[in-house]
Amino acid sequence: MGLASQRQLIWLKFKEHRLAYWSGIVILLIYMVAVFAEFIAPRTPDHYDSAYAMLSPQAINLFYVDEAGSYRFEPHVTGFSSKRDPKTLRRIFAPDPAIRIPVGFFVRGETYNFWGLFPSNIHLIGPKDPSQPFYLLGSDRLGRDVLSRLVYGTRVSTSVGLIGVAISLVLGVFLGGISGYVGGVVDNAIQRVIEFIMSVPTIPLWMGLAAAIPVTWSPILVYFIITMIISLIGWTSLAREVRGRFMSWRNEVFVVAARLDGTSEMRIITRHLVPGFVSHIIASTTLAIPAMIIAETSLSFLGIGLRPPVVSWGVLLQEAQNIRSLAEAPWLLAPGFLVIITVLALNFLGDGLRDAADPYS
Repeated sequence: MGLASQRQLIWLKFKEHRLAYWSGIVILLIYMVAVFAEFIAPRTPDHYDSAYAMLSPQAINLFYVDEAGSYRFEPHVTGFSSKRDPKTLRRIFAPDPAIRIPVGFFVRGETYNFWGLFPSNIHLIGPKDPSQPFYLLGSDRLGRDVLSRLVYGTRVSTSVGLIGVAISLVLGVFLGGISGYVGGVVDNAIQRVIEFIMSVPTIPLWMGLAAAIPVTWSPILVYFIITMIISLIGWTSLAREVRGRFMSWRNEVFVVAARLDGTSEMRIITRHLVPGFVSHIIASTTLAIPAMIIAETSLSFLGIGLRPPVVSWGVLLQEAQNIRSLAEAPWLLAPGFLVIITVLALNFLGDGLRDAADPYS
């Protein structure tokens, strides 16, 4: 029987961490939703119907009782009847069991461009009659489907985390590696910059940078700038960790041997030093993604990050900023619960990867 490789040992150790293992599955499902958002969402994020504003969530029922008193299998949601409150003139909805709205999988509905490239009108789930109301997580004050907007918001919020961490990873490894390997004046300069960035209060810095973004810029450009702002602030911790590793390894025997063999300094860094703690970098990156997601959600919630028509979890949470919304439509807090689930799952996954990175412990 052959010996297990380093990769196999890491995988076996990771599978023993059951919480991290199942958290990884949850994160995989969340990112699958982000990738296939157009197909999964019952409607497009901008679709609205003011006749169903602030509609409570509809539950899917599998059976109904026919006129003969027999149970019939037919997945459906219950329709609503509405009336005006004579005092407040607010529309009040009441479930009407007599109204059944059949639902199904792979139904035809609104036309969308999958990934902006391929036109289609097939949705994973929805009403068989697209004109009928279908709000599994209720609707907002404009009559927009909260579930559909939540699905589309998953793509924006989770991609901000990935792109932001990718940029922070490059900056942290590069600058931290140069700082720890070269030392001297270069090390002092980079460390002073890191200390300055870490000493600035985060929220005021975000607010100042985000407030400088002109309101006339396109949503895509604002998305890019917000990602850059979050990334330029989040690389310092990783840079400190990389610096420490490089300082402890730069005089090791294998590094000295490579240098005497005529290997260039850049090759020593990229081929001998960085691979030595790539597992630690992966774990640190996984733990950094939640911070990026929370940063985007916080900025957008405060109105200084992404703005409509961009749909993100933070933008969606703006609908739940007042007591009236919480009292009348608590389902508008659904993005907040999704943020909590995602952040917890990513943290558990990061803990498992960090433990698995040292399979001999």
